[in-house]
Amino acid sequence: MSATLARYQDIVGADVVSHLRQLAAPLAGMKVVHVNSTRTGGGVAEILHMLVPLKVELGLDARWEVITGDSLFYQCTKGFHNALQGTAVEITPAMIAAYEETNRKNAETLREVLQEADLVFIHDPQPAPLLGLCPTRRGKWVWRCHIDVSHPFRPVWKYLRRHVAAYDASIFSLASFAQPLPHPEYLIPPSIDPLTEKNMDLPEDEIRQVEERFGIDPERPMILQVSRFDRFKDPVGVIQAYRMAKRYIPRLQLVLAGGGASDDPEGEVVLAEVRAAAGDDPDAHVLLLPPDAHRTINALQRAADLVLQKSLREGFGLTVTEAMWKSKPVVGGNTGGIRLQVVNHHTGFLVNTPEGAAQRVRYLLSDRDRRVKMGEKAREFVRENFLLTRHLREYLTVMLAIVRGVDDRIEVA
Repeated sequence: MSATLARYQDIVGADVVSHLRQLAAPLAGMKVVHVNSTRTGGGVAEILHMLVPLKVELGLDARWEVITGDSLFYQCTKGFHNALQGTAVEITPAMIAAYEETNRKNAETLREVLQEADLVFIHDPQPAPLLGLCPTRRGKWVWRCHIDVSHPFRPVWKYLRRHVAAYDASIFSLASFAQPLPHPEYLIPPSIDPLTEKNMDLPEDEIRQVEERFGIDPERPMILQVSRFDRFKDPVGVIQAYRMAKRYIPRLQLVLAGGGASDDPEGEVVLAEVRAAAGDDPDAHVLLLPPDAHRTINALQRAADLVLQKSLREGFGLTVTEAMWKSKPVVGGNTGGIRLQVVNHHTGFLVNTPEGAAQRVRYLLSDRDRRVKMGEKAREFVRENFLLTRHLREYLTVMLAIVRGVDDRIEVA
């Protein structure tokens, strides 16, 4: 057994790792390619950083490719992202032309790898046209959608559906996120890796050093939201909730920590809005962190008394999972994948407004025993449902189903 798998075994047990090996054995040597549009920033990149090396350790010939484009391409795909989550967005002919031309250029570079693969996973809309640009492909292709497309802006979905309908299968995070497509659809919620710098245990002095670096008082209550600076994460709403709660908890501190992603052109605009909303409040800390600030985020989550993720729309919300793994109750937006993780009144609270968030913050900060019990339940819920080993098991199961053409029963022996 590899050293990495042995470390997972210490967390999840020997039976779980043994099951992974059984599932991977029939797939040994299979060429598997994942394609997305960024290697840093956002949950998809984080998952692939973890998932692909583990597939290699289990004997698969797995690799990760990234497509690149210019600013107009990313403007278009950001528009797609917003439209798929229900926002009416104008996608101009010039943006569509940039989108299609970017995929053509990337296909020229990746075509040989993609056409020789046994399985190709295309993540989200950015590289979706690659399927049609690989006419002599020999393997199966899967569209992995990490977005809630339950109520999309129809003109955009109608266009994108032409690209994804021809795939052999698709994967969504939740059943409620999916759209009808003419091929098998599978459900695989995301996960976190408990061994990474973002989730591993940290020494107490390192946590104190991070607090000191950012001017956070360890003797006063602190609430935290970690997210890209994106309007769907509602960082301005978090500031509003903090100010409401602070009327009753004058010593309260807020940290909004996040960064950008190379495929998100709106980040700087939203960051400016957040800084303007925070104003000159010395207890409202807006932190723009680099993509590799994993230990810093880990320390902030461990330092927080409770964590918010007040998203208005959310594909899944890995920052919720990360906080729960660190035994923190989460006050989360009542949307998307947050509902799958935050069991209301047990692992945290679901809210719809800044007022609701402020009320739950006040409640949790006033009752330490309840906060600790919720945090303990949250960690165990993640251990059972949202660690990487579960995620990998379901990927391997879906891969077996796709390559063997099985609809109902998968034999691994």
